[in-house]
Amino acid sequence: MSKVILITGGSRGIGRAAAIQAGMRGWSVAVNYATNASAAHDTVARIESAGGKAIAIQADVTDESAVIAMFDATQAAFGPIDGFVNNAGIVAPGAALADMDLARLKRVFDTNVLGAYLGAREAARRMSVTRGGKGGSIVNLSSAAARLGAPNEYVDYAGSKGAIDTLTIGLSKELGPQGVRVNAIRPGLIDTEIHASGGKPDRAAVLGVQTPLGRPGSADEVGEAIVWLLSDASSYVTGAIIDVTGGR
Repeated sequence: MSKVILITGGSRGIGRAAAIQAGMRGWSVAVNYATNASAAHDTVARIESAGGKAIAIQADVTDESAVIAMFDATQAAFGPIDGFVNNAGIVAPGAALADMDLARLKRVFDTNVLGAYLGAREAARRMSVTRGGKGGSIVNLSSAAARLGAPNEYVDYAGSKGAIDTLTIGLSKELGPQGVRVNAIRPGLIDTEIHASGGKPDRAAVLGVQTPLGRPGSADEVGEAIVWLLSDASSYVTGAIIDVTGGR
């Protein structure tokens, strides 16, 4: 059965992998991006080559009006939304909390928490059967950092992802009776571009060997889990936070 999926931060990394895998199922995918239009349009081309339909939508997830417009554009192109992947997120260079300035903290929490809540709120408004939607699935992107704490590196990022865990649990209880499932994925050391943003491009490769599986994960491996949660195969799964961490 074809689905309509909106993925924030869909132009790179885990979001891009999930978008392409959704396309392989023949789904229609809206690929949100912040600034890299070229990467977003390349993702769209890959989705179409895989058999799906796709559009690219620029939006800042911290801007309420932009988030609403992003959902409007998705529905105008493809119809009612079946799934929302709350994936957009940022990390800053590694530092101890004592060395983090207010601007950094606001940037991380605005994107990773406020942005995620705005997206989830709009998805709830569009998808809830009691509000005229047809139900569906929300998949939030958390992180293993939420339970590990990321000391002396990214405690701000870790805290922001702890908020995603709480959002997932609470919203699953709110929306379950309204036909919407809400789950989260907690990636571990995944080999994506985000580590370069944190100042350590080889971080996943270096630390991945310390996991029980002895390697970092790939964006495709996380994408598979996301697409499963979007699919009808996970129809009795809600309120779950699934680790994709290689056992870390």
